[in-house]
Amino acid sequence: MSLAPGAERSATVFAAERPTAESAVPGLLTEALRDELIAFRRDLHMHPELGNQEFRTTAALKARLEQAGLEPRVLASGTGLICDIGPWDGTRPFLAIRADIDALPIPDTKTVPYRSKVSGRAHACGHDVHTTAALGAGLVLAELAEQGRLPHRVRLIFQPAEEVLPGGATDAIECGVLDNVGRIIAVHCDPKVEVGKIGLRTGPITSACDRLEVSLDGPGGHSARPHLTTDLVMAAAKVATEVPALVARRIDARSGLAVTWGRLEAGHACNVIPQHAELSGTVRCLDLPSWRSAPDIVHEAIDELAAVHRAKATINYIRGVPPVVNEPAVTELLYDAMSVRRGPLSVEGTEQSLGGEDFSWYLEHVPGAMVRLGVRPVGEAVRGDLHAGDFDVDEGAVQVGVELFTAAALLDGHRP
Repeated sequence: MSLAPGAERSATVFAAERPTAESAVPGLLTEALRDELIAFRRDLHMHPELGNQEFRTTAALKARLEQAGLEPRVLASGTGLICDIGPWDGTRPFLAIRADIDALPIPDTKTVPYRSKVSGRAHACGHDVHTTAALGAGLVLAELAEQGRLPHRVRLIFQPAEEVLPGGATDAIECGVLDNVGRIIAVHCDPKVEVGKIGLRTGPITSACDRLEVSLDGPGGHSARPHLTTDLVMAAAKVATEVPALVARRIDARSGLAVTWGRLEAGHACNVIPQHAELSGTVRCLDLPSWRSAPDIVHEAIDELAAVHRAKATINYIRGVPPVVNEPAVTELLYDAMSVRRGPLSVEGTEQSLGGEDFSWYLEHVPGAMVRLGVRPVGEAVRGDLHAGDFDVDEGAVQVGVELFTAAALLDGHRP
């Protein structure tokens, strides 16, 4: 049985409904590897790189994987890489483990020894943890493969530019990272979830996120005679305030389609009606069908309001990412993997986030699932949120991620 969309049932109930015969999964990491991975994560944290600039990160990953006797391949874009581990019979599709490797263009405001050394750059979304967990899983799986204990091939995907719309996943897919892949899994840090646990959900776990840029143009003129020109400030204000409401009324309310503005600029003088105004913002949506129809609905609403105010509208609707929709069988695999390693109470239900994640592009091609990886220290209140300069994690999350990925690979290898 798998987690239904929005399920809040306890892991204890889930455990009572499923067998535990697949519990023969290797034990915890060695102390030496744990220490090495923490050091690796801290090194990444001190040297964050933005999307498509992750040359140092890529080189560090490549060097460590080669040290383990593996043959990583850097993507054609020059950053990011893939690495295959274990046997392949030439027919059975691989399980892929994906980690994103880029950082954010914000300052690191923490006071810790591993604080970012790059001004205005920080791993404030936990990608350093995702990357280190995938690396650690790869090192463990490589050793198991040498011992003949890895049933079938696993592919590590270290993807650049997740934070850059429409996301580096599309470029990675074009580079062939999904060739021969049958399933794909990933984690995302969550400061609301306690370390040692994961949040899991079948169905949509993130939302779609697109970018919207609107330009309004008119002849302009003196503010004493607005009736003789196009009042672009008024037009921009109407677009800003009324488009979200119009859009919400033209689609099923359960889709959660929402337009939110982050920038509005118009004019430079109090007595001059400008000739140009600009707005920019985001369009978010909870479900895939509504996301597909969103551009037409948004365009129509903006054009109608602009016409009423005699403004010429130029709309740049930039596709971002669809929702991440967790496939039931892969969600079940991740539940089983975490239950085997940490017990069924280590899995809790999670809500659908309004954030976007380009992991969704992989799921347009193969089934997969993403979990919320707990990074909040036990007993502490929620730490700084993602994309905040003071965001940090309980580093015990690295080991949890390694165990989850490793157990999932081993269990998947014994399934049809």
